[in-house]
Amino acid sequence: MGSHPRKSGFKIIFAVTIFLIIIDNFSATALDVSGDELLETMVETAENQLSHSSTNLGIYELGDMEDNAWQMVERKGIQFVVNNQPFYINGFNTYWLMVFAVDQSTRGKVSEVFQQASSVGLTVCRTWAFNDGQWRALQKSPSVYDEDVFKALDFVVSEAKKYKIRLILSLTNNWDAYGGKAQYVKWGKAAGLNLTSDDDFFSHPTLRSYYKAHVKTVLNRVNTFTNVTYKDDPTIFAWELMNEPRCVSDPSGDKLQAWIQEMAVYVKSIDPKHLVEIGLEGFYGPSTLNRVQFNPNTYAQQVGTDFIRNHQVLGVDFASIHIYADSWVSQTISDAHIQFINSWMQAHIDDAENILGMPVVFAEFGVSTKDPGYNSSFRDTLISTVYKNLLNSTKKGGSGGGSLLWQLFPDGTDYMDDGYAVVLSESPSTSNIISLHSTRLTIFNSKCSWRSHWGCKKKNALETFLYHDDL
Repeated sequence: MGSHPRKSGFKIIFAVTIFLIIIDNFSATALDVSGDELLETMVETAENQLSHSSTNLGIYELGDMEDNAWQMVERKGIQFVVNNQPFYINGFNTYWLMVFAVDQSTRGKVSEVFQQASSVGLTVCRTWAFNDGQWRALQKSPSVYDEDVFKALDFVVSEAKKYKIRLILSLTNNWDAYGGKAQYVKWGKAAGLNLTSDDDFFSHPTLRSYYKAHVKTVLNRVNTFTNVTYKDDPTIFAWELMNEPRCVSDPSGDKLQAWIQEMAVYVKSIDPKHLVEIGLEGFYGPSTLNRVQFNPNTYAQQVGTDFIRNHQVLGVDFASIHIYADSWVSQTISDAHIQFINSWMQAHIDDAENILGMPVVFAEFGVSTKDPGYNSSFRDTLISTVYKNLLNSTKKGGSGGGSLLWQLFPDGTDYMDDGYAVVLSESPSTSNIISLHSTRLTIFNSKCSWRSHWGCKKKNALETFLYHDDL
């Protein structure tokens, strides 16, 4: 990768740091310029550095100014921290990285998407650490693995670190894609088990043992590229129990709750170092009927999930929420989507902060180009709305821990597009919005690292820039 990208990132943080020291020690009058003018000069310098370095690698260093600063992400109260500094995240999803890394003809796309993500300051990627019984399966049958596919996942993890991107690794799927709970049930039936529903995945002891064996195998995997065990690797931000778990056969939520309780503790028993999240969409359930008004529809409270109750489980470190107004509210694009996003996000940020006492990550959000009435301007408005809601929390040192765009694709992967793919080279306005949000979070995280001079909640001229509505 070379040393130039690290120097670029260092320059940005250094410029911010010098600014903070100057403004802390001298008055604007003494400098014969207004605080706003000084701020604009600093910001222009930083953003020029960003734009000139956009083709380089790893330009955002998140305030980590030492080579050994690549440490485990932790949670302290309602914030993520790295090396005792706040770590508010701007991230993305690209679920197919492992499968692409298997084949040398497509492996380069993994590096490409990480490089492009890094160029706009994205710091966390969510991707699959499962492929159950399907084409290029990681787990061909219970506890039987394809070593070539596992080496592909090793490559994804090692490559992510090169680009200073951390990973949320999901361990199975609620849906049929890439196997998921339906495949576990098929394996169970093949073994002679009397199973009647895919939801038996959550309750049958044999299927639970299959899942736990997979968890144990992945967490104890020694990366063939780095020789670091997954459970010891700071490149991994968190483990996700399941992508969008639902248990529609039990609207009370008891069956899924028991599964979450068992699996969260099990993951922690193997790997107490990493954060754990569930993978929920965020629907309010029977335990908080006073909150179901925030759900997108009445069906949402009947799918066996329960946002507050599920996240009060021992071993769960932060809340995970998805946002799909075009799937949940109406497919046709309308202002109602933005209204829903605002209320949905604020309700969960409030509950994460006041009830759960943990960060919340909006782990999937986007809008499909296939929706009636779609245009790129609306997508930019939607992304900006998500970012604005998070910044309102960030500037108070709040529980809005970050968001992960669904989904970022490199050039030449259009055939994989489900309608939600964002290709940065084809979307300059979207790319600029993402980059600006990354810049704001980078400056904020870095500002808060200077605890002797600055507190996360301290009002100062910097906030005028970070949260100015016109930017």
